[in-house]
Amino acid sequence: MTVLDSKIPAGPLQDKWQNWLDAHTLVGPRNRAGKNVIVIGTGLAGASCAASLGAQGFKVKSFCFQDSPRRAHSIAAQGGINAAKDYANEGDSAHRLFKDTIKGGDFRSREANVMRLAQLSENIIDQAVAQGVPFNREYSGALATRSFGGVLVQRTFYTRGQTGQQLLLGAYSALEHQVAAGNIEVFNRHEMQDVVIVDGEARGVIVRNLITGEIERHAADAVVLASGGYTNVYYLSTNAMGSNVTATWRAHKRGAFFANPCYTQIHPTCIPQSGEYQSKLTLMSESLRNDGRIWVPRKSGDDRPPAEVPEAERYYFLEERYPAFGNLAPRDIASRAAKVVCDDGLGVGGTGRGVFLDFRDAIGAQGKDAIERKYGNLFEMYSRITGDNPYETPMMIYPAPHYAMGGLWVDYELQTTIPGLFAIGEANFSDHGANRLGASALMQCLADGYFVAPHTVTNHLAKNHDEVSTSDSAFDEVESDVRGHIQKLMDVGGGTSAQAFHREMGHVMLDKCGMSRTAEGLDEALTDMRKIKAEFWSDLRVDPGDEEFNQSLEYANRVSDFLELGELMIHDARRREESCGGHFREEHQTDDGEALRDDDHFAKVTAWEFGGDDPVPHDEALVFDDVKLATRSYK
Repeated sequence: MTVLDSKIPAGPLQDKWQNWLDAHTLVGPRNRAGKNVIVIGTGLAGASCAASLGAQGFKVKSFCFQDSPRRAHSIAAQGGINAAKDYANEGDSAHRLFKDTIKGGDFRSREANVMRLAQLSENIIDQAVAQGVPFNREYSGALATRSFGGVLVQRTFYTRGQTGQQLLLGAYSALEHQVAAGNIEVFNRHEMQDVVIVDGEARGVIVRNLITGEIERHAADAVVLASGGYTNVYYLSTNAMGSNVTATWRAHKRGAFFANPCYTQIHPTCIPQSGEYQSKLTLMSESLRNDGRIWVPRKSGDDRPPAEVPEAERYYFLEERYPAFGNLAPRDIASRAAKVVCDDGLGVGGTGRGVFLDFRDAIGAQGKDAIERKYGNLFEMYSRITGDNPYETPMMIYPAPHYAMGGLWVDYELQTTIPGLFAIGEANFSDHGANRLGASALMQCLADGYFVAPHTVTNHLAKNHDEVSTSDSAFDEVESDVRGHIQKLMDVGGGTSAQAFHREMGHVMLDKCGMSRTAEGLDEALTDMRKIKAEFWSDLRVDPGDEEFNQSLEYANRVSDFLELGELMIHDARRREESCGGHFREEHQTDDGEALRDDDHFAKVTAWEFGGDDPVPHDEALVFDDVKLATRSYK
């Protein structure tokens, strides 16, 4: 079995990152223009990384499949970004943020990586303010903060309900500044198809121009994947419809291990599905749980309008079950609690798959204007989608797939098991364990992009690398594989769209590898997924024309990777005989229905080596020196 070297520096936990910085190798300013880096993805992680490397003087090629870097899915993040600045004067600190994140992830993440993230969080806010990000402010002028789930302090900085958008515009402005300086070249509407390995190192990529269909080769001294997560494996999710796993999955098939793929997050506050042929779900920010109270009627079948349900007949299930945190319980716990009450027949709405998020009391105490200042754009969005006015009637919400804690395995330097190939942001597994706390995704993306990867990639670039040309035989071989896969999709000649297969796969994954899992269900899911995959390759319909704009080919290409990823997620969930965070095995729960970990056997990261139908697991033991393993409790 391969021994995974996490390359964690020596020394006290709080000093590890500085020790690493003090020892890493630099590239002199005059030599940087001769070093080339490819960055895949232009969300918060990708844009900030490309901009930072370009500002240092390296030559960067930035790729996105959207029509503009500003369309990356980071723009959809709503509620805020965590940082241990303690502007609220509550006693917050980097160490408290570190402990909250370790606990929130159910003790399934590396201490060293999480401590670095907590320490760098303070720098992110300074960087964003310097870029002009319009964070909400208190009357005094100080930056405003609010709470998110799983913490007892207010450390989340926000711009109403548009935090991702504003942070991305800041990163985009930095990116475009380097484009104007001649250090970055941006390739819009280009999608990575594979990574090219020369002499054991990542030295380039094969991409497809989505407008012309042309297959292109690009060489570099290092490749950074910042392509996001994979929860569109569930078909319906809060992710943009174009979000996909292709970049990281193709890297996995070339030798990059995939870590903890079964760790996915179901977000508790989303607009419920309204019909079978709906194509995506809409997130409603976790920040709403600061003032909204979640409840269902205590009696099954109670279909009275919510305003007619007396207070005594309302079941505020999070407040009753978790009195210390109430409606701000962590996402995995809040989502499962909503599922349980709906399974018990207490759900609301036409499908019975909904709970109320009610602002009646907050509006009564603070006034409508105060609530509008904090959440106005979110209320407007909800009203446009549902036709209901949340100032007058409760929102109806239900959990939905939202985020992937799993991803490519990386060491402390964010380098995968392929030398020269780095993965940052949601594309890697490194910081959130089995459950991500709210407002920590943006924090990780910008910490990786602005403050970690620019140094760790530089450390790699400092090595002597022979120049590689796109005429190298390795590029010939990988391009041939890419063209062969595309032709295979084109040649199926069936009658069923890729979307139909994707929807069917999503049903299987959500039902049997979603909010709760069982050994029996996972075994059934694996059989179902293999059947769907066989039908995909025998009855897929793709519109003609692979050398032109062809969205049906784009979609089929992505679904082919989701089908394989889904199988790996099932293998991982089946092997992990415990419950932790977002991975809830019904066989492993406490008497009161909480997750039951098995630290003796599963306090580890499982990184999978690609093996087709028989993937090979490799384990990295998690060592806890600063925090004490304990049963996670939010009661």
